[in-house]
Amino acid sequence: MTHVVFDIGNVLIRWDPLHAFADAFGGAEAAGACLARMGFAGLNARADRGALFSELAAEIADEEDRALFASYPERFHLTIAERVPGSWEILARLKAAGVPLHAITNWSEETWPAALALYPALAESFGTIVVSGTERMMKPERAIFDLLCARAGVAPGDCLFIDDSPKNVDGARAAGMEALLFTDAPALERDLTERGLI
Repeated sequence: MTHVVFDIGNVLIRWDPLHAFADAFGGAEAAGACLARMGFAGLNARADRGALFSELAAEIADEEDRALFASYPERFHLTIAERVPGSWEILARLKAAGVPLHAITNWSEETWPAALALYPALAESFGTIVVSGTERMMKPERAIFDLLCARAGVAPGDCLFIDDSPKNVDGARAAGMEALLFTDAPALERDLTERGLI
């Protein structure tokens, strides 16, 4: 491998949607019940594919839940307030070693600017970033891996993909990349060291 391709959510930046609504419900447990009731996971996945949160909110029957979901983009920064420990240091070591770095993320086009505002290093760290909400395609579909390769000018077999989702790891492998399932930074450091990348 000559190129390393990162996922971002829960590999570099912790993402927890409960943090967006915990204040409205007085805690994470009640917020979790709200997310389940409104079908947040499915709606958010559609946002990651390009749907607007305002359009998705219109599908929620309960007025209070609908208003809360519509406010999610404004609250989104609360969900990504923490870095994943150790991952950014590994990213910096790879960059210092001259390893070309790219990223593929399942992320809404509406909320991606909040990530760039909180973590401006994202824009500086990667040669190519593919954001699912902008492209209207998602991991683990092959098309998004092919798009990254086309834009970066690299063959799939020259890429090592890192993601916390087993499905996405399988998708990268099906697209011809080598892939690692991210669990934590120490394990990633060991894997990259074994491959001579850091």
